[in-house]
Amino acid sequence: MRTLSGKSRLAGILGWPVSHSRSPRLHGIWLARHGVDGAYVPLPVRPERFAEAVRSLADLGFAGANVTIPHKEAAFSVCDSVSDVARRAGSVNTLVFRDGRIEGTSTDGFGFLESVREQAPGWQPADGPAVILGAGGAVRSVAAALLDAGCPRLTLVNRTPARAEAIARDLGGPVEVATEAPLGDASLLVNGTSLGMVGEPPLILDLAPLQPGAVVADMVYVPLETPLLARARARGLRAVDGLGMLLHQARPGFEAWFGVAPVVDAELRDLIVADLA
Repeated sequence: MRTLSGKSRLAGILGWPVSHSRSPRLHGIWLARHGVDGAYVPLPVRPERFAEAVRSLADLGFAGANVTIPHKEAAFSVCDSVSDVARRAGSVNTLVFRDGRIEGTSTDGFGFLESVREQAPGWQPADGPAVILGAGGAVRSVAAALLDAGCPRLTLVNRTPARAEAIARDLGGPVEVATEAPLGDASLLVNGTSLGMVGEPPLILDLAPLQPGAVVADMVYVPLETPLLARARARGLRAVDGLGMLLHQARPGFEAWFGVAPVVDAELRDLIVADLA
């Protein structure tokens, strides 16, 4: 077994609830694959105990942790420092405990871009305008990543514009807000809502205005093939499921905690898909 600093390394995921998370399974596969002496565990923590829990983990010798709903914004206040990426994204999903300090960053945007590049080879953020449906925390992270990577124009579509307008103000740059999706010249459409998820109604949206070659991405990964993606494939559009984002966003944290740069490949994806089933 590979060891770092001569001792087992610990990390985990903080959420409430957290039993649904596939992160322990994902990191467990990587730990076994690379022979790392370590463990990654689910850490259910109530919102009112979040700051206390994070400091306790650091004191207990954890290398760090992922942060999921509903703690991503609260994670800002407990960090001694946050990366420029996290500041721009407005949330923290990855904590690293180093030299007595708590460092925070956001890898959601990185994970999204890597997933689209993997599943839609040849796509680049600069190819054309992007449209994102929704205005949640992950949307902000993805929007910031797209802009930073050269997206020429971004439209946030939300039924109640106020939250989307706040994101647009914070991000700055070529960001517009709308209540209907302007798809005519979009090279990328992203569903950042929960519509289409198991237990939620499907996303109803006419994809006919999208040009051939456009990419349709869904952040939902349960089910893997959402009704939106099925309609996109039926029209000959490039479809990107939400699982890739989950897999790729985990890479930077694993490397920081366990000292190994993991790879997302077909074998890993198949194992996680089987777990979802």
